[in-house]
Amino acid sequence: MRFFLKSSVVLILLLTQITFSQAIQTKLPDTISHWEKKNVVGLDISQIAFMNWNAGGNSSVSGLLKGNFVRKYTTDNVRWVNEMIFKYGVNKQDGVELRKTDDAFQLNSTFGYRQDTISNWYHSAKLNFSTQFTDGYSYPNTEKAISKPFAPAYIFLGIGAEYSNKEKKINVYISPLTQKTTLVLARELAAQGAFGVSKAVYDDNGNMVSEGKKSRTELGFLVTSGYKKEVFKNIIIENRLNLYSDYINKFGNIDVDWQMQFDLVVNKYVRANIGAHLIYDDDIKAKEEIDNIQVTVGPKVQLKQMLGIGIIYNFI
Repeated sequence: MRFFLKSSVVLILLLTQITFSQAIQTKLPDTISHWEKKNVVGLDISQIAFMNWNAGGNSSVSGLLKGNFVRKYTTDNVRWVNEMIFKYGVNKQDGVELRKTDDAFQLNSTFGYRQDTISNWYHSAKLNFSTQFTDGYSYPNTEKAISKPFAPAYIFLGIGAEYSNKEKKINVYISPLTQKTTLVLARELAAQGAFGVSKAVYDDNGNMVSEGKKSRTELGFLVTSGYKKEVFKNIIIENRLNLYSDYINKFGNIDVDWQMQFDLVVNKYVRANIGAHLIYDDDIKAKEEIDNIQVTVGPKVQLKQMLGIGIIYNFI
């Protein structure tokens, strides 16, 4: 009898151990991936309508489609972050043609290596590319485009040091050696010398002697910083700042690209956002309408303010 009791206890313990081991095995992944990925798409819509409104006003509807895709590879000593961002927005008012309100496509890639796991500093190489999807106009003039796809396009390629702190949600990149390439692949814009490229040369009769350059290369100093954190419950702030100065052409004259955005989270799929985007580039000359004539003036601070509410969708 004791033998059967002992055997039963041993059998029960053995079965329990096997079951527990199987449960643990089912929870463990087959492979451990060093890749993290994020896919987010969103659509912001705003609309206003008037009917017999005494104060007057124009009915309008606006839409902004946006996406953010991230692929991040991390090990103890290696950090490789790749990001693709796109935005495209339009606005339609009564009696006015469809107008573009936002248009951006960006690719960012940063590869970093550190010698130990204690330091937050990485030896890094960075590549940034940006352009737009469709032609841009200085409204109400829609006959002559002031920008086009790949006109301009910007490429930053450099090496430096990057500080990345996961706990503080901050990232700073410093590069004393960065090449900036400006592409203006539209012939008519290159001929005008748009976005800093060398313009076309004409003789006294107005005949083109040499075409405008379609690219411009600079070598300079680049500093970028990024910060994203939940500052209050369901309120997320994201700040991106790029500062660049060319060594040869007016060193100390800094190109600024600064974006700040607040995301107000309603739930998993709905959120509002408030943001601003400021750009200053000495090579970008502003366009103005003077007496129905489009005139090129000097560089100016470009400022865009955004306010919207929409839906977002995260997927793997």
